Amino acid sequence: MDLAHSPQDEAFRREVRDWLETHLSGDFTAIRGLGGSGREHEAHDERLAWDRHMAVHGWTCIGWPKEYGGRGLPLSQQVIFHEEYARADGPARVNHLGEELLGPTLIAFGTQEQKDRFLPKIRAVEELWCQGYSEPGAGSDLASVSTRAHLESARGPGLPDQWVIDGQKVWTSLAHLADWCFMVARTEPGSVRHAGLSYLLVPMRQDGVDVRPITQLTGTSEFNEVFFDGARTDASLVVGAPGDGWKVALATLGFERGVSTLGQQIGFARELEAVVALARRTGAIDDPAIQDRITRAHMGLEVIRLNALRMLAGSGSQGPEASIAKLLWGTWHRALGELAMEVAGAPSLVAQAPPYELDVFQRLFLFGRADTIYGGSNEIQRNIIAERVLGLPKEPKA
Repeated sequence: MDLAHSPQDEAFRREVRDWLETHLSGDFTAIRGLGGSGREHEAHDERLAWDRHMAVHGWTCIGWPKEYGGRGLPLSQQVIFHEEYARADGPARVNHLGEELLGPTLIAFGTQEQKDRFLPKIRAVEELWCQGYSEPGAGSDLASVSTRAHLESARGPGLPDQWVIDGQKVWTSLAHLADWCFMVARTEPGSVRHAGLSYLLVPMRQDGVDVRPITQLTGTSEFNEVFFDGARTDASLVVGAPGDGWKVALATLGFERGVSTLGQQIGFARELEAVVALARRTGAIDDPAIQDRITRAHMGLEVIRLNALRMLAGSGSQGPEASIAKLLWGTWHRALGELAMEVAGAPSLVAQAPPYELDVFQRLFLFGRADTIYGGSNEIQRNIIAERVLGLPKEPKA
């Protein structure tokens, strides 16, 4: 695979770098590096303003086709953008779920009316989204969802038929800030597993939707429980055909593991550099065992990068190959948190002075415990790889 960039790509890299240097300044200087997993509570309003500033200047949804408000940039330039954004220490994007997950899903499966209604507001960062997949009894095993929805006739002349939704979702990132939720619900009574599911777009700010934050090990609450008790959405707001939600939901998961992960890896590299610097300060760098683990971490990060490039250059972000990427980076990042605690030594067990805030390495370790669980657990990813990539026999069912 040719990893070289064309002269046009390099010119684009300079354009991105110059724009970020110019605009990620002034009032926006203070938000550099803020936000992200385990830190979504940081400067939300300021990061939202930054996202909208980027939208005004045409830097949101750059991979979307031009007909939907994007730039239609080739894959190589999308990679460059995410890499340079990470190198500039740009703040975590509050519009990620809408721009990187739902937007491409609507472009691929949505009706023209759905595209006209939702895509412009996603691109302009005027509506924020959350993802309603996991449930108490259906985490990585998404096909076990029990949240149900049924069609109800219009309640008056000129009003639309509506889906009425009952059930519970859990681990719903940023639901407390979202205007809308894209979710999977069972719409065919008596259906089981993958059949009978539909992909619905549901307004969050209505009676019948109750959002309850979940306090994490880090003390923050970016995840939520969401209870639906007679919540409603118009009958037209099903993406794909009713009962075809499994296919659409898997496509969204593929987009989730797409080109933006290249920027994520720049952030991982920065975290690894910080762990190495800590090892030098504590003297742990002189321990041969620590040296070996740091070397393996560098090697593992390069494997993650090359695998991501191979996947994007081949089948794209969708398909079971995306499970390999999730398994690699989730395991690597969790191990980095463990290495950070080993390098820090005994002080890693003690929080800082009141109000007992965690330092960056403690937060890395604690939140990293979730990396091999959310977005599809390691166990599920290994099954997908074994059965769908390698063609091995399916795991026996109890």
